[in-house]
Amino acid sequence: MVPTGAYGTWPSPIDAHIAAAHGGRPEYVGVVGDEVWWTEPRPAEGGRRALVRRRPDGTEETVLPAPWNARSRVVEYGGHPWAGAVRGEAAVPLVVFSHFPDQRLYAYEPDGDGGPVPLTPVSGVGGGLRWVDPVIHPDRGEVWCVLEEFTGPGPGEVRRVVAAVPLDGSAAEDRSAVRELTDDRHRFVTGPRLSPDGRRVVWLAWDHPRMPWDGTVVMAADVTEGGTLTGARAIAGGADEAVCQADWAPDGSLLFVSDACGWWELHRMRPGDAGPTALCTGRAEEFGGPLWKIGLKWFQPLDDGTIAVIHGKGATSLGILDPETGEVVDAPGPWTEWAATLAGNGTRVVGVAASPRSGYEVVELDTRTGRTRVIGSGHDDSVDPAYYPEPQIRTFTGPDNREIHAHIYPPHNPDRIAPDDELPPYVVWAHGGPTAHVPLVLDLEIAYFTSRGIGVAEVNYGGSTGYGRSYRDRLREQWGVVDVEDCAAVAETLAAEGTADPARLAIRGGSAGGWTAAASLAATGVYACGTLLYPVLDVDGWAQETHDFESRYMESLIGPPGDVPGRYRERAPLAQVERITAPFLLLQGLDDVICPPAQSERFLAAVAGRGIPHAYIAFEGEGHGFRRADTVVRALEAELSLYAQVFGITRTDVPPLELRT
Repeated sequence: MVPTGAYGTWPSPIDAHIAAAHGGRPEYVGVVGDEVWWTEPRPAEGGRRALVRRRPDGTEETVLPAPWNARSRVVEYGGHPWAGAVRGEAAVPLVVFSHFPDQRLYAYEPDGDGGPVPLTPVSGVGGGLRWVDPVIHPDRGEVWCVLEEFTGPGPGEVRRVVAAVPLDGSAAEDRSAVRELTDDRHRFVTGPRLSPDGRRVVWLAWDHPRMPWDGTVVMAADVTEGGTLTGARAIAGGADEAVCQADWAPDGSLLFVSDACGWWELHRMRPGDAGPTALCTGRAEEFGGPLWKIGLKWFQPLDDGTIAVIHGKGATSLGILDPETGEVVDAPGPWTEWAATLAGNGTRVVGVAASPRSGYEVVELDTRTGRTRVIGSGHDDSVDPAYYPEPQIRTFTGPDNREIHAHIYPPHNPDRIAPDDELPPYVVWAHGGPTAHVPLVLDLEIAYFTSRGIGVAEVNYGGSTGYGRSYRDRLREQWGVVDVEDCAAVAETLAAEGTADPARLAIRGGSAGGWTAAASLAATGVYACGTLLYPVLDVDGWAQETHDFESRYMESLIGPPGDVPGRYRERAPLAQVERITAPFLLLQGLDDVICPPAQSERFLAAVAGRGIPHAYIAFEGEGHGFRRADTVVRALEAELSLYAQVFGITRTDVPPLELRT
């Protein structure tokens, strides 16, 4: 007989160390000759991103030893940090990558005798020189990419251009050896994509105050024999049309993903066409997503003229699109979420996917046979999968009868059952962004709580991506209102239907989700406590302190500050401290330049002396989002201790969190 145990007291083999070891996911797949390469998180190695290769015989090995860290800081969130090519008759692989600590580009021949060689210089001005979304052109002896260059000490003193870096190392100490291929008429650009005949190039661009999911343009230019660009012009997109990717088909047609019709859909423009043609319409699903990082890919043109696409509503699938018929044939397999990274190799497509029973892994589809297989970073069950939660996909009703999408993870443990007369505690998770979404995939941080008897509700509140532009636009000028209301509606419904204990509800979130969590503690009486991770708390100060990419994000989320100053005062958690009475845990990275520690420090100063039980833990060496295993362990155990104290749960397996008033 399975023993009975109160919710929250259950023993679990999924400890914080196991959850931390499985943090992060493989990213940025690419093909180098006959090999597949990608980046991979290493929480136990200081949170660095390793570059990994899979050889044709199936062996997998790390390309760069510690401390090399393949990660870009362009727009602070980074993007595709590496490119690979083969050179000569011997097909010797060459990789160019951005090294996180100094942000220089390096070239490396992993099968050679030497180590990485710098290609770009260090700049002492502001944030220096940064590079992202590279493409190697061996015949030109260059790598084309995005250059982000700081011109002063402030986070907004920056320019971005498409640039060409010589592969011979001549620019390693000489900034003037870098060729700028575009001017800086646009504030933000993506990496250049060269047409199959080498005569044209396209990239994306946008400007403040728009974010890339608000409005972008597809820029095109002609390439001269000398390798310069001429005749740069906008050929698609616009102020109210978001294009998230553009690339070339083998026949020279331009392909791009636009949300002009209310959903991100794939379009084609052939030479001589008067305008673009949508290739797959009327499906009411997304073929793209928010461009938070430079170089994300939702489609990959294939040699036979078909196109590999990532698509779906909420959950996503990998499919093969026939552009002539609009038919999409999906790849088989258990995966419910495909990350925005794809690569093609002949008849094979490589991506990164996960499911509710498996973490993110590198997956290959053979388009000839229709078969899929895991080829890298394969999921490994470090504990019995019987302890994993069983998610429920649900749609709730919020104010004005609006739909709210959420994933519900009830408490689950094969070794315990709860008393019949007890309802479980639940924690509502508000995702970051806020223009983002939570995927339906295995997350051992969620399992850490559910296997102990604490339920989790992940809410894709209004403003989340994956459900069309109108759903995304619900948050326009309503941040701090719609997100707060939607999370509360989910929590209250769970309580009203007898799924959750109304007296033991909590909310947690990181970054923009930290704003939602803090605002929820102030604006509602729904939650008994909250966990705030590297949050936005003071919007007036944040706009001056944060990085350039999001510095004017508030104009769409709240409104132009000069027009609606009252909204900023009314909604900011810092301005509502007197309304917060519930205990909270605040977790902050001291190296965070997106949500700087000053945000948390001002909030704590305002809380001081108000009698609100709280704890603050700051982590040296951590930025926006925790990457080190020891940080994740401490954060998870502190969060569990908070809930145990507030919910009246006795646990002795985590260090007690000291709550101060």
